[in-house]
Parts: sequence; C-alpha cells; structure tokens
Amino acid sequence: MRIVHFGHSCVLLETDGARILIDPGTFSTGFESERELDAVLVTHQHFDHLDVDKLPALLEANPNAQLIVDPGTADTVEKLGVQFRVAHPGDEFEFSGAAINVVGGDHAIIHPDIPQIPNIGYILDHGAFYHPGDSFFVPEQKIDTLGLPTGAPWLKLSEAVDFLRAVSPRLATPIHEAVLAKPAMHYGMFTHLAPEGTEVKVLPVGEFAKL
Repeated sequence: MRIVHFGHSCVLLETDGARILIDPGTFSTGFESERELDAVLVTHQHFDHLDVDKLPALLEANPNAQLIVDPGTADTVEKLGVQFRVAHPGDEFEFSGAAINVVGGDHAIIHPDIPQIPNIGYILDHGAFYHPGDSFFVPEQKIDTLGLPTGAPWLKLSEAVDFLRAVSPRLATPIHEAVLAKPAMHYGMFTHLAPEGTEVKVLPVGEFAKL
C-alpha cells in the first residue's frame, strides 16, 4: 500500500487496484488534482474534513469515484447536488478489490456545551490502515497502520498517546496537525511514548510513501 498525506486529515490510500481519498477538507491542499479515484470517504461534517467548494469539481473529474459520508454529512452533500451513499458503523464496502469497514459512530467531545455529531472511521483491507476521523474509537481488528490525530480542540496530547497505545499499531502516521504551529513537539512525544513494537513515521506532505 502507498499513501499520500495532503496535510491535516486528508490522505490518499493506493492499493494494487484501488485509489481511495479520505477527508478532503479545507486545511488540506493538493487532493483536488487527483484523478482515477475509486472512492472519496468523509468521516464527518466539519469543514477541515470536507471542503464543499472543491468537492463537486473533484467528483466531476473522477466520475467513477463513489462518495461515502457519515449520517451527519448527508444534508450538506445533498445540497451540492452530488451522488453519495451514507455509511453507518458495521457497514462494509469494496472498491476495485479494496475492502472498507466502517466503525465508530460519534465525534469526540469538544466541550459538554457543544452538541456531539456523528463521526465514522474507515478501516482499509481488514486493518491495513485505520482513519478514525475525529474520534478515539478503538476497533476490534488488529491495525497495521494508524492515522493518528495530533492536534485538535477535542484532543490533548495524553489522550492521543493513550489512543495510540490502545490501538497499538505496527506503524502510526500523524495526521490532523494543521491547528498546531509546531507539531514536531507532538511527534517527538508520540515516538517517546509509543507502545513497544510501534514505529511513528511522519509523512512528507504531498508525496507518496510506501507503508
């Protein structure tokens, strides 16, 4: 599997047969130039995970791509006039031979006064890669590579470390970092506090990396 991190929460996963884009949001750049996508997956409705201005053109340029969204995003994409499917935890999809399992259900708590919204995570090929969106949901499957949220209003470093330890992947690639001025400090702490057997690998933004 190969991966491109377009900054923040947006990643492109490329297998032998499929090209899957997750969370093309406003804090990410470069994804709009991608072609021959099989699927565009959205974890939840927040703008840093879904750029409504760029999404229609992205789908028009990728006519074979299926758009999959969580229940809370359905109204937003319906207003854009694009075709989509709503996913729920427990759902399974297949795109050009690549399997996707849907997990989670709820966004992490930002503050008790802010209503909690839906959030789903996506697991590629039965554990090859896990994108949790904005949540600390720990799946039952063994995860090889985890997209590890790094900085957010709903997250503090100790919680991210606890999540990393609970999932205990072979490899963790930090994502959701755009709100931090200097995320390298968090990356260093992830490396220092990672569970035994887990490597933390920071991906160069916009470049393919092999996992």
